[in-house]
Amino acid sequence: MTAQPMITQTPVTPDVDALGTWLPVPGYGVLAVNAFVIRATRPVLVDTGPAVLGDAFIQALERAIDPARLEWIWLTHPDPDHVGNLAAVLQRAPRARVVTTFLGMGKLGLLGLPVDRVHLLNPGQSLDVGERRLLAVAPPVFDAPESTGLFDPSTGALFSADCFGALLPAPAAGAADVAPELLRAGMIGWATVDAPWLHRVDRGRFRESLQAVADLQPKRILSSHLPPASNMTATLLGNLADAPDAPPFVGPDQAALEQMLAA
Repeated sequence: MTAQPMITQTPVTPDVDALGTWLPVPGYGVLAVNAFVIRATRPVLVDTGPAVLGDAFIQALERAIDPARLEWIWLTHPDPDHVGNLAAVLQRAPRARVVTTFLGMGKLGLLGLPVDRVHLLNPGQSLDVGERRLLAVAPPVFDAPESTGLFDPSTGALFSADCFGALLPAPAAGAADVAPELLRAGMIGWATVDAPWLHRVDRGRFRESLQAVADLQPKRILSSHLPPASNMTATLLGNLADAPDAPPFVGPDQAALEQMLAA
């Protein structure tokens, strides 16, 4: 029987906790998978983790906040590692509405999500969380067209969805704890896996999308697939800038997969 991944509840800022785990990627290392709780006047849960966490995710959430207080569940996009515990959270958060885009709503409809629990928001618009508003942003790197991150101008925290993720050799408490060359290689490797279209993109347009992030002047990058990164925006953007020129990712075939599993 495969052991259930562990999940940790870690304070990132006075009003943000990360609910994180690490998933093994055979042959490539490990990948962080993070959800976040924003304890605003109208509290927000960003993503709901992979289903494999099950009750452990709910328990970590309950340590961070009473789920019944949640008013918003911001789904960066409805991939399985982001919506795995959505149904369980919705049961415990009867007032919460799911923040997504029109395309995201369509995909979530396939999962049985009722329309009256959805709040549509496009990049450039903002969400009222009581004492402040969170800005919806389109991340420069993504694997689903409905991907929508969020920026908190009051704290400088950018929740970047899959963007800035990295395949790493081992878990780390923060991005700054990873050796620079390993972080760079891990970020470029993840970008080529998660966004294979990068090799076809116009380089100028891609630089513009990176500059849009720089213009926000985020103090902290909170990616779904990277340990929290404080005061590292220039480094992370520099790593991503070279991803379109990296060799395209080619996954292992069946023979290679069997060798990895045997090892």
